[in-house]
Amino acid sequence: MDFDASHWQGRLDTLSAAHRVPGAVLAVLADDTVHELATGILHRGTGVEATTDAVFQLGSVAKVYTATLAMTLAEEGLLDLDAPVRDVLPGFALPDERAAQVITPRHLLSHTSGLSCDLVVDTGRGDDCLARFVEACAEEELDCPPGSTHSYSTSGFSVLGRAIEVLTGRTWDQALRDRVLTPLGLEHTMTLPEEALRFRTAMGHVEGAGPDPEPAPAWDLMTRSSSPGAMVMATAADVVGLARAHLAGGTAADGTRVLTPRTVEAMREKQADTPDKWSADSDGWGLGWTLYDWDGVPGFGHDGAATGQYSYLRVVPGAGVAIALVTNGGGARALYADLFRELLAALADVRMPDRFAPPEQPPTVDPAPFTGTYRRPGVVVTVTASGRGLHMVYEFVDGMSHFSPPLVADLVPVAVTATETVYAASSGGSPFGGEWMPVVFATLADGTPCAYVGMRATPKVA
Repeated sequence: MDFDASHWQGRLDTLSAAHRVPGAVLAVLADDTVHELATGILHRGTGVEATTDAVFQLGSVAKVYTATLAMTLAEEGLLDLDAPVRDVLPGFALPDERAAQVITPRHLLSHTSGLSCDLVVDTGRGDDCLARFVEACAEEELDCPPGSTHSYSTSGFSVLGRAIEVLTGRTWDQALRDRVLTPLGLEHTMTLPEEALRFRTAMGHVEGAGPDPEPAPAWDLMTRSSSPGAMVMATAADVVGLARAHLAGGTAADGTRVLTPRTVEAMREKQADTPDKWSADSDGWGLGWTLYDWDGVPGFGHDGAATGQYSYLRVVPGAGVAIALVTNGGGARALYADLFRELLAALADVRMPDRFAPPEQPPTVDPAPFTGTYRRPGVVVTVTASGRGLHMVYEFVDGMSHFSPPLVADLVPVAVTATETVYAASSGGSPFGGEWMPVVFATLADGTPCAYVGMRATPKVA
């Protein structure tokens, strides 16, 4: 089907306005052509127009870049995905010595290491930030045992980033540029904030006192040590450029090869099922990629969130379609859901799942097994009975208590499967921008009850 730019520009304009998204840029690969559209403004305070050459923070989409980089080393025999990380980082230590001995790069790439997602240690802006982060891991408890479950972990990509540095003799930033960005011709992609100053750059927006999102108090609140999992900046077209190389068997448009087709396929092989399939509409996890199954049509991609900025990438290999949306606040997830549902149906004959929400008649579920206290490093989740449903308080504690106020939500039953019980959290203050947020109760491999919020596993302790 031909890409009707006028039609999709109208839909981008209309849906962005409806969901109060200040600015958005869309890039679509269809029929081997990249189409770019923009709407709105980059900064409500300055009124600078959003254009297709604008750079946005990609948040966790950075993980796909680091995974691609890691796989270039695996192809060369420098990185063994199934050998202990300690083979590369002899000083890697954790309070759980056995875990430190067995965690592998495959665990890190598939979010099965047990390393806490929310371990944020400001190790400074120097080139030694990742080395110092790995040293700090010696004091940090795991969320759960390695290999026991899928639990989303940005920290794991920081450890992987340091392994890349040791193997290449370069900073993660430079290794990414030399091995991925430059060979693929991604000239509008960068990793350091000062590099973004060369381009039109989006400002994130957050909810304020008025009806519309307001510019965030800071452009970036991430530490540099989080960069391998959270800090890549790019235009939407460059994001599609990375996806295009994966569709082309690891080859850039000019024929430059970064990965072999075999490795590209291996990255899309399922490594782990995720108990929380609803937060990212996922079917599981590959090596860096989120995997999707749209009524039998396979796909891959990733979502990302930064300081008031949100990005979405979806790829349908069977149709040769890749879509990237970068935004700077407001109801970005609702915009993504509405726009991608239309785009994927029209361009790839894909039916995306409906937005996550409880049914009109919620199932009857005994809440008793799920009440109690759940804890992982820096996070406590308290669940109590409330009528037919549950009540949840999700709060950051200890050294992370400054992150954000507690999330307080009522939980409505959604579904009961053979292995999970799914609830929907009703909170306008959720990280989903007012959408219903999945809360999934399941068990670890050893039978420990666990609550999954935002795909992070939090074991029950009382």
